[in-house]
Amino acid sequence: MTVERELLNYSQSNHKKTRLLFSILLCLLVLFFILDLFIGSVLISPADIFRALFNDAGDVTETILRQFRLPKAITALLAGIALSVSGLQMQTFFRNPMAGPYVLGLSSGASFGVAIVILGFSSVISPSGTGGFGNWAIAGASWIGAGAVMLLIMAISARVRNIMTVLILGIMLSGAISAIVSIMQYFSSETMLKSYVIWTMGSLGNLSAGQLKVMAVSVITGVVLSLFSVKMLNALLLGEDYARSIGLEVNTSRNIIIAGTSILTGTVTAFCGPIGFIGIAVPHLARLIFRTADHRVLIPASVLTGSIIMLISDLVSQLPGHDSVLPVNAVTALIGIPVVIWVILQNQKSRDIF
Repeated sequence: MTVERELLNYSQSNHKKTRLLFSILLCLLVLFFILDLFIGSVLISPADIFRALFNDAGDVTETILRQFRLPKAITALLAGIALSVSGLQMQTFFRNPMAGPYVLGLSSGASFGVAIVILGFSSVISPSGTGGFGNWAIAGASWIGAGAVMLLIMAISARVRNIMTVLILGIMLSGAISAIVSIMQYFSSETMLKSYVIWTMGSLGNLSAGQLKVMAVSVITGVVLSLFSVKMLNALLLGEDYARSIGLEVNTSRNIIIAGTSILTGTVTAFCGPIGFIGIAVPHLARLIFRTADHRVLIPASVLTGSIIMLISDLVSQLPGHDSVLPVNAVTALIGIPVVIWVILQNQKSRDIF
């Protein structure tokens, strides 16, 4: 089915089904958010959870909930939203079903920015226990790194039209950045190296209150930019020539999409580490559920679906009933890889995904 047909079919479809699907996703989101508060190394009863949430009990349950589980669940929500929306924008922008922050190297670029801060200035700025300036410095370095890689991939894609070639070059770019970071690690002190290695494992539960505020403000800003980009994204699905023919300012659209994508990817990478496969997998799941290419539906669908997937990943990583915690990026890889394989197989059957 062509993109034009998909957009037309959605405009003529039964909106009741769409509202029903959104209602189901919203209910699932609330369910998994509550489960994320209940389940962990220490099992807490629903009565104790609600008492700690709405009353100042001052006991261990309240400490566990308010200082650890609630911030972690909110972080999972924000990370899922940011990675999913940025992945959707990249897939549309490059008209490439395999595009994503992790695959095309944006996460590596953001990691490079964070590495400069942690490995180069960790005596002044640390990823934990810092004031507001330190938090914004880490986030800013991550945004710049992600934005620089995005611009470079754009320049490459303008010259190279083959999808697989762009992907391979993105992977090679990611490898080159990783090599530079490895050299920086080699010359870093033991304390700096330990901080960076722990950060690379990915975690949703290490954010301070200040970092969570910075992350929330940044993700909201990125999502607002993506909502302003809905018309642009729908037009770009049909190619830049079509976008220009309907009066769309392509350069302005590019700048807005680049800014939004860099902020979303950079923010999550800065505070949660490089989390892979969510950005590439969730947009495809949203398309599969809603059967549309319209970004008026896909952006909120990706927000809900990405949040649910990240909450599920966090639940799995907790190993309920055990003291051990798995790196969250390992769990997201196990969830996202089957979706990526499915996309590749589908792409072999039909070249008209976008």
